[in-house]
Amino acid sequence: MVQKIALFNHKGGVSKTTTTFNLGWMLASKGKRVILVDSDPQCNLTGMALGEETEDDEARIQEIYNTTSNIKTGLAPAFESQPRAIEAVDCVPIQGRNDLFLLPGHVGFAEYEVTLGIAQELSGSIQALKNLPGAINDLLEKTATKFNADYMLIDMSPSLGSINQNLLMISDFFLVPTTADFFSVMAIDSLAKVLPRWYAWAKSASSLQTLKEANYPFPDVTLRFLGTIVQNYRIIRGKETAAFQTWIKKIEQAVSDKLVPIMSQNHMMLPSQIYRDQGIQGSFSLAKISNFNSLIALSQEHRTPVYALTPKQLGQTGIVLDNNQKKQEEFRQTFSDLADKIIALSSESSPYAVSA
Repeated sequence: MVQKIALFNHKGGVSKTTTTFNLGWMLASKGKRVILVDSDPQCNLTGMALGEETEDDEARIQEIYNTTSNIKTGLAPAFESQPRAIEAVDCVPIQGRNDLFLLPGHVGFAEYEVTLGIAQELSGSIQALKNLPGAINDLLEKTATKFNADYMLIDMSPSLGSINQNLLMISDFFLVPTTADFFSVMAIDSLAKVLPRWYAWAKSASSLQTLKEANYPFPDVTLRFLGTIVQNYRIIRGKETAAFQTWIKKIEQAVSDKLVPIMSQNHMMLPSQIYRDQGIQGSFSLAKISNFNSLIALSQEHRTPVYALTPKQLGQTGIVLDNNQKKQEEFRQTFSDLADKIIALSSESSPYAVSA
């Protein structure tokens, strides 16, 4: 059974896409079958996974969109009233990593935002709209089954729209990537207000007979908070700068004091022992990932995680190569530890496994 993990923060610029790609690759390297889901109409994950630098890349992307399903065309039977059922997306294998696949995004996915919002607001009271709230879940579940996926990592857009509301509430778990700054603290405060409303809607939707009997039923709500990731901070002489340390502490405080209590009240937390078993403290910080610096451009160019770039791909020698390889090893260890935590937290075999 697939575990759907959403990476969500309505503040942009927190490296959600980079984390999704690097984490997905690491999970696949640990023997998991992983689908990366690009639900952001900006399609940055699709660009990172498929490449978009050369004419050959462009031709490959055009061929994929001409011959293969993507998130928008996969949902078209429901959202465009086509006389056929939703079918699994023909995901694209990621070059260089077995058992890692991409469900491509589409710029036009945002066109479904308003229609889905109306359907969710009316909560199935209009028969013509009753299939929409459960359609995205149906597409993801069918696709996961087709590819026998263990995990789906959902790269979400930075918004509080109806598509994100739906995606988050049909997920099993979610991560909140952040950056060490004032606006990420604000975002945590905002999420503490928004998520309970979304959860209340989803619990109501899952209990409505109209949505249960739809062609694409809205699922039971099982969403649980895994934790946060702090990214993109600068390291000087082996340590975060004082300014970044200050903001990291403020983010952790906001999560501990505001977000987690609200998540607990709304049954969006795992039992505390599961977190403790993984050494996760009250700040619920799963990983701290410093700035990738020059490695990120090379990662995007070669469609390879920062920690998996070869010396040839780095194209460097001497002390510069040595320094970057040391950074790569740090990133490899960080993402390996993060993947291990996620596997443990989301494990179905956990004696603490719960359901909504």
